[in-house]
Amino acid sequence: MQLRQTALLYISFLSLASYTTSSALAHSAAIPAIFADDNEGPVLTGGLQGQIRDQNGEPAAGLTIQLKGTVRALSTDANGNFDFRSLPTGTYTLVASGVGIQPLEQKVEVRRAETTTLTLTVQESILQLAEVQIRAAKGLRERETLPEISTTAIYAGKKSEVVNLAALDANLVTNNSRQVFSKTPGVMVWESDGSGMQVGVSVRGLSPNRSWEFNVRQNGIDISSDPFGYPEAYYNPPMQAVERIELVRGGASLQYGPQFGGLLNYVLKPAAQDKPFSFETQQTVGSYGLFSTYNRVSGTSGRLQYNAYVDYRRADGWRQNSRYGIFNGFASISYAVTNKLRLGFEVSQLYNESQQPGGLTDAQFAQDARQSSRARNWFSTPWTVPTLKAEYAISDNTRLTATLHGLVGQRNSIGFTSAITTPDAPDATGQMANRQIDRDHYKNWGGEVRLVSRYNWLGQQHALATGVKYFNGHTHRTQQGRGDRGSDFNLDLQTELFPRDLSLRVTNVAAFAESMFRLNKRWTVTPGLRLESLQNDISGRLSFAANGSENRVSQQSSRQFLLAGIGTEFKLAQDISLYANASQAYRPVLFSDLTPAAVTDFVVDPNLRDARGYSVDAGVRGKFRNYLNFDVSYYFVNYNDRIGTLSLVNEAGRTYQFRTNIGRSVSRGVEAYVEFDPIVALAGRSAVGYLSLFTSLGFTDARYRNLRTTSVSNGQVNETNLRDRFVENAPEFIGRFGANYSYRGFTLTALMNRVGKAYSDANNTVNASANAQTGLIPAYRVFDLSASLNLKKRYTVRAGVNNLTDERYFTRRAGGYPGPGLLPADGRTAYLSVGLKL
Repeated sequence: MQLRQTALLYISFLSLASYTTSSALAHSAAIPAIFADDNEGPVLTGGLQGQIRDQNGEPAAGLTIQLKGTVRALSTDANGNFDFRSLPTGTYTLVASGVGIQPLEQKVEVRRAETTTLTLTVQESILQLAEVQIRAAKGLRERETLPEISTTAIYAGKKSEVVNLAALDANLVTNNSRQVFSKTPGVMVWESDGSGMQVGVSVRGLSPNRSWEFNVRQNGIDISSDPFGYPEAYYNPPMQAVERIELVRGGASLQYGPQFGGLLNYVLKPAAQDKPFSFETQQTVGSYGLFSTYNRVSGTSGRLQYNAYVDYRRADGWRQNSRYGIFNGFASISYAVTNKLRLGFEVSQLYNESQQPGGLTDAQFAQDARQSSRARNWFSTPWTVPTLKAEYAISDNTRLTATLHGLVGQRNSIGFTSAITTPDAPDATGQMANRQIDRDHYKNWGGEVRLVSRYNWLGQQHALATGVKYFNGHTHRTQQGRGDRGSDFNLDLQTELFPRDLSLRVTNVAAFAESMFRLNKRWTVTPGLRLESLQNDISGRLSFAANGSENRVSQQSSRQFLLAGIGTEFKLAQDISLYANASQAYRPVLFSDLTPAAVTDFVVDPNLRDARGYSVDAGVRGKFRNYLNFDVSYYFVNYNDRIGTLSLVNEAGRTYQFRTNIGRSVSRGVEAYVEFDPIVALAGRSAVGYLSLFTSLGFTDARYRNLRTTSVSNGQVNETNLRDRFVENAPEFIGRFGANYSYRGFTLTALMNRVGKAYSDANNTVNASANAQTGLIPAYRVFDLSASLNLKKRYTVRAGVNNLTDERYFTRRAGGYPGPGLLPADGRTAYLSVGLKL
């Protein structure tokens, strides 16, 4: 019911926007042409409009037109036109930029109560036939790298990737991660959630568990439940709403946080900047009852921009007991108060209900991977992320950005959570067992201020990026509640209290500074520092004792530390670079580390330390003309002070569990991406279409260099060391091989995903346990086929088949929810989608 009500609310918003936007934005043009700008007193205004054409005299659509040193920017429409309104009088520098053209700058004068009109011509960046360049831009743009300097950060010398979803043939409806990251080498994907509700990815031998080794953001804002106490990402935006995914490995620790994995940032599609009203819709049907509807409105009129979408999808699921319903909503509005200051507000909302089919034993998986013995398990994660943003252009070369953001979310589960070998069946009285309820409530808020400035020194232009971040998070965790005996989704507690009731708090203050020094036109060096202050506090009831008294817990941890890093990049040619960076990282002590288990004689080491280490990258990347893209690199990750539990004996001779720092692991390997267009390379142009061949490879050697384990026998502690064992969930090989064919508005993409074997535990157990929680995760191979057809730049048809050969495989063994047991990946599924843009 709540899912339907929330969806209706957002659909009503879109309907209202569709009805009122045209008239409301038309009135915005009639706002008095007097604004308080950065100087005191009123400023009289005028307008600036024009048309951009290419060297052949054709309209240049989709170019970015920006007024240098301001926050005002637009895109050219289908006819190459742009129109700035309410500009304070004065002299401006107009900058036109886009893929495949040489940036163009033009000074222009804006006069009081007049509209200045321009007609400009842009030149191609490489002198080739326009048809060939359009093909190359489309076929080889699914993957790019971040620029040296953006308005919020410095990326020079870092290993970065940009996944352009608009140019990608993939099943975006269900967030199919193996397709989305098909050209991002070494990305490990957990494929245990066919709904795509939660994306679990990792790199370099780290854990894919809800992407928690990354600093996960949306539009630059933290969206995980708590980056420092419980960093699981229970929310991710629908991929149909995402313009691009930015991934920075390892070296993101200085500017975005200390995580070993780096940065994972979902950038949503921006508001249409070439018209006051734009509408986009995509309707999809597919296997096993899949239905999806995605609808978006956006526009720009004068100083005002707005953007909103609703996305709803449901399906019965490939496995038994795996139906789901997901609603995502987003709305944003921004206003250029002056030419230099833009203010904005945005809010994201998620509501979902998904049935969890539970795990299987290996024998059950071999018999029928689609079966499920858990019909009463449900999961829901309502999520709301409000954000206030401000952007101030101090000068042509200096920009200040500030955000104030919050998070109100929940993690709710109800179900029968015993081992998969214990059937969920009626007892002797014919009644089902009571289900267990676990709930988290998250209330977080924080802010971040960033300053990026370019400056000239010794004849070269350099850049400085600085920032300050504050985070305050509170998690109210209630677990082990007694639920009802039914089968539907509800959170009705059958007892007065939850046995476990904890208050978990995190306070974090951080400051960073990085400076890119340009030694000459080809060589840059970027050193940086990050200062962290972090405090974790836990208090509350851990459990009830047998006599009814409370077992309470109170743990605090406070520390400050400094992280350092340095990166460098050298251009061998205009489009080919050598890069390298080294950056310190840490994984803070999490709530789960500070919370004693619900057993007698459990002790948490009072000197428990954060996991710390560093990562190193070195590689070569670039492109050759319009037919070859590549990025090949070596990496090394040192992960110290991993946290675990040892069995020890106290002075009284009693066994107890001791949670402490127990080991170190090292990951090293090669990540390689190559894409080649043989038709463009050999013929330059073709009347029968174009073909690009690509491969992304990840070779990982992730092993424990030191990992203490203990057992107690006859009162004696026996200690062993799992040195040289492979890190769990870290396959040695991940390879994705594909081909993309395009002809005019038609594209077809074939992808093979090949992943080597992995172990599910640090003991490297090969033979599966009876409960399927440990054992080998075998190698597998999966094929996907996707196609799209664009008609008249307005209509779109997409279709695809995932797991074309109906492979039976799994990527995960779970010790708890959503298992326990082996979690199968989906078999063959298909989808068909039609879309319209106005």
